[in-house]
Amino acid sequence: MTTPRLNDYLNRRVVLDTQGPLLYIGTLLAFDERGYWLGDADVHDRNDGHSGKEVYISRASELERTGVRNVNRRRVFVERHAIISLSGLDDVNIVEEYDD
Repeated sequence: MTTPRLNDYLNRRVVLDTQGPLLYIGTLLAFDERGYWLGDADVHDRNDGHSGKEVYISRASELERTGVRNVNRRRVFVERHAIISLSGLDDVNIVEEYDD
């Protein structure tokens, strides 16, 4: 198995996760040593929602597969130091939300 390079994610829908409450989902348009440019992005504050991070990402992935996108920014720049992980949205495993 080969290790993906950041260039492999260009023009793909990606998830940028932060240590804080913000989560970014969008098309990776460009990147440099300062950060990432996303297009047609969903900037989500986890403090504003009732579902956990994984459930939110799973729902976004499911919507994407049906051709629906939640977009609240045409373009957004995300500073590199704010990001703890980057993954392809199509690489997300679907998580079911269960009530206790």
